[in-house]
Amino acid sequence: MRPGANNVGAVLWLVDGMNVVAAGPPGWQRDRDRAMAELVAELETYVARTGDDVCVVFERRPRPLLRSPLVEIVHARRRGPDAGDFELVRRLRACQAPTTVCVVTSDRWLADAARALGAAVVSADHFRRRLAQV
Repeated sequence: MRPGANNVGAVLWLVDGMNVVAAGPPGWQRDRDRAMAELVAELETYVARTGDDVCVVFERRPRPLLRSPLVEIVHARRRGPDAGDFELVRRLRACQAPTTVCVVTSDRWLADAARALGAAVVSADHFRRRLAQV
């Protein structure tokens, strides 16, 4: 991604997938796997139009397994409550330059942890609007 390509100056978006799904159209709960696939398709369009790098983290593996040439799709390594949040923090800690990362979440704990590591944070609602504008 081009530095400064988005308004927070991030070079990588780490996306809390289910937060962004939940910020979208109602009814997603009826078919979570379809909602996950639709989000990945929206993220692919976003990446193709902006050149930004995006990694989306889900709590569990989608069924069927999703693949993308444009978006990194990962799932939490462990199970349980907030497993996706812990995976996002693990990935952020592994970044050599966390100040170049923007975490997308509406979870306060994750947002606080990301900021403490030097990342920028935007809400799922804000990112959802950003997806709609591209």
